Amino acid sequence: MLRIGITGGIGSGKSVVCRLFRVLGVPVYDADSRAKWVMAHDAVLRAELLAAFGSKVFDTAGQLNRTYLAQVAFQNPERLAQLNGLVHPRVGYDFEQWAQAQQAAGASYILKEAALLYESGSYQQLDRIITVFAPQAVRQARVLLRDPHRTADDILAIIGKQMSEEEKMSRADYVLHNDDKHLLIPQVLRLDEQFRRG
Repeated sequence: MLRIGITGGIGSGKSVVCRLFRVLGVPVYDADSRAKWVMAHDAVLRAELLAAFGSKVFDTAGQLNRTYLAQVAFQNPERLAQLNGLVHPRVGYDFEQWAQAQQAAGASYILKEAALLYESGSYQQLDRIITVFAPQAVRQARVLLRDPHRTADDILAIIGKQMSEEEKMSRADYVLHNDDKHLLIPQVLRLDEQFRRG
């Protein structure tokens, strides 16, 4: 069973591409949403977070205190690296368990969607990588429309923390162009056919 990674910068259209693959019956692991689940439910990670960030990391009801964690980690590069160093391996373990279940269920290939596929090192668990590309101006306009709470400066700050699109494309096995000039569905259908052949 092939394991395919899918990445791209904020606003590139990774989620749209993954929805198209899901319509084709392909199992998709959303690393960002699973990371939130793992942080809240994985006993090993909960213990590590408490040890690293203190009792305030979970509220009185036992729920992850995202606001506190963001204040502590996101403004401090060392603390953010520490947080990522705890979270990424546990998400990798969660993905491995999920992938084995998909293989047992007979999937011909699976997708792992992650914004930080290279940065987290999780690309090493995968056979091939797809990068979804859109020019920065298009991506910024999409995010402003999608996330009205964000400013243009917020988006630029996020883009500044992600690997450049050029680097992602140079490292990818496949590039899907989601730039409002190329049709996306035929590109996805071509890849699906190729992946099913192995």
